[in-house]
Order: sequence, then C-alpha cells, then structure tokens
Amino acid sequence: QVQLVESGGGLVQAGGSLRLSCAASRNIFSFNYMGWYRQAPGKQRELVASIASSAITGYTDSVKGRFTISGDSAVNTVYLQMNNLKPEDTAVYYCKAHYGPNDYWGQGTQVTVSS
Repeated sequence: QVQLVESGGGLVQAGGSLRLSCAASRNIFSFNYMGWYRQAPGKQRELVASIASSAITGYTDSVKGRFTISGDSAVNTVYLQMNNLKPEDTAVYYCKAHYGPNDYWGQGTQVTVSS
C-alpha cells in the first residue's frame, strides 16, 4: 500500500510563495509519474504539474513560469514550489502517484491566496 502525505499549504497574500511537499512511502521514481492536482470549490480537480520517472516535468498553462515541480529520491518527496501566487490558485492541492493501473492519492492541503 502506498501512502502519500502532503504538507506546506496555508494562507498567503497575492504575489507570495509557498512550497508544498508530498512524502511518499517508497521511492518516488518507482512510480510511472507523480503529480500535483488541485480542486477549487465548485470546480473539477485539475492536473497542475507532473514529474515522470524519467524526471521529465509538465505543467498546465496557467502555472507555467510560476510553479516548479521537483523530486528528491533521497527523502522520497515531491515538491511544488509556487511563486507569484494569485487568488485563482486558491484550492485544495492533492498529490497523486500513478503506478500501473493504480492511482494513489494524498489527503490534500489547502492553499488560500488573498487579494
């Protein structure tokens, strides 16, 4: 069983920064990919950023140039560095690991950006 534990959310003013962490119970690069998703009230969950086992990364257009996903296999943790935050980034952020036919999710961490 894979466990993912997110941390690092909070309240920040527009233009500020936060770093989210997702600690996995096994080597993060053993998964096909890991991703950060977010879900705002009344909206569908969307993929924000991903990192493959090859370390190739991808981003949704709205966060390109502001967010950076990275992984540290020494501590089995994936990070999401979020800079120049905007009120529309407010959401619950979830970490997901994908392996074979399975998806594993963390419990989520709230990010609130005030204007």
